[in-house]
Amino acid sequence: MAINTINLASKMTGALDKAVVQKAVTGFFADNALRAKFVGAATVLVPSMEFSGLGSYDRDEGFTRGAITVTNESYTLSMDRARSFQLDAQDCDEIGVTGLAGQVMGEFVSTRVVPELDAYCLSKLATLASDKSQTVTGTPASQAYEMFTQAVSDAQSAVGYDEELVAFVDSGMWTAFQTTEELSRQITVSDFAKGGMNTRVKSINDVAILPVSDSRMKSKYTFYDGVTSEQTAGGFAPAAGAKSIGLLVLPRRAASLVKKTETVRIFDPERNLNADAWKFDYRLYYDLFIRKSMEGGVIAYLY
Repeated sequence: MAINTINLASKMTGALDKAVVQKAVTGFFADNALRAKFVGAATVLVPSMEFSGLGSYDRDEGFTRGAITVTNESYTLSMDRARSFQLDAQDCDEIGVTGLAGQVMGEFVSTRVVPELDAYCLSKLATLASDKSQTVTGTPASQAYEMFTQAVSDAQSAVGYDEELVAFVDSGMWTAFQTTEELSRQITVSDFAKGGMNTRVKSINDVAILPVSDSRMKSKYTFYDGVTSEQTAGGFAPAAGAKSIGLLVLPRRAASLVKKTETVRIFDPERNLNADAWKFDYRLYYDLFIRKSMEGGVIAYLY
């Protein structure tokens, strides 16, 4: 493959990788995965540490010896997703492969990859909260304030009061936040870092509020394989029996989004044996892992 084609693939991969993190509402979880280490094709080790507590100082014997225990939690990636596209050579000649390919793949990431990534991550967090009965109940239209404060209180009780919290909300809960006097008067705008870029988000009592499209706020999804009958369109859809996620409160550090690979392979028409077209292969291998020490801080409202 020509060197300029390789450079194009490398630049496109980097740009799409950044777009995934910055455009996905859950993209900031990728900032928590810096210490993850891969062993093998699908297993990642995430280190954690435990310390002995303080002991009394003895003026004759000196310091009381304690222990540091370092363990590596082993996790296996489960989401290996991919698609292949072709762009007719004549279309690329008229517009230019760089411009057309960038436009097409950028649109694909924004409209197909990012929504699926969010849906998977949020459903996994909501399932954890549901399985552990870490939920709040109520009617958002009249009890949004009580539901939010209860969720925040439950999360803080589990992980401490110095952890930065985030709250994902669907359209109904977000509307309730803006129309409930106790909450609306507390809404401020604050900085929120994600993927090396600072954004501005609404917050309540220093808890970042992240509105999410309703289609991404379900407790369970079916992720189509793109091959099986009735799944050829690919993508995802709510699974039978899935509940809607109205509110999800958790520590910002509670989860890590780990991506093993996000690559774009490019084949020019001379090397594409199937058609006189440029061929683009996109693959994203990822998963979301929740820190065991912070599982108790994931609180949800499901309906």
